[in-house]
Amino acid sequence: MSITVKFFASLRETIGKAGASLGTDNISTAADVWQIATDNHEPIDNMLVAINMEYANLDESVKDGDEVAFFPPVTGG
Repeated sequence: MSITVKFFASLRETIGKAGASLGTDNISTAADVWQIATDNHEPIDNMLVAINMEYANLDESVKDGDEVAFFPPVTGG
């Protein structure tokens, strides 16, 4: 049982890795995924989260087999 984690753009550089595969023990929310995958790095302000390619909040539930992706804030002009 596992959760796939992906980090994109500047988050990949900040965290120092492109992703991870986590066991589901002690993981119930996207915030838990962030804490475990980043070794307790503080969440980035305005960071975007997606669970199974759908935007989500850090407090949303995750389950076995989910993909959780973290993106830096998006700006445009």
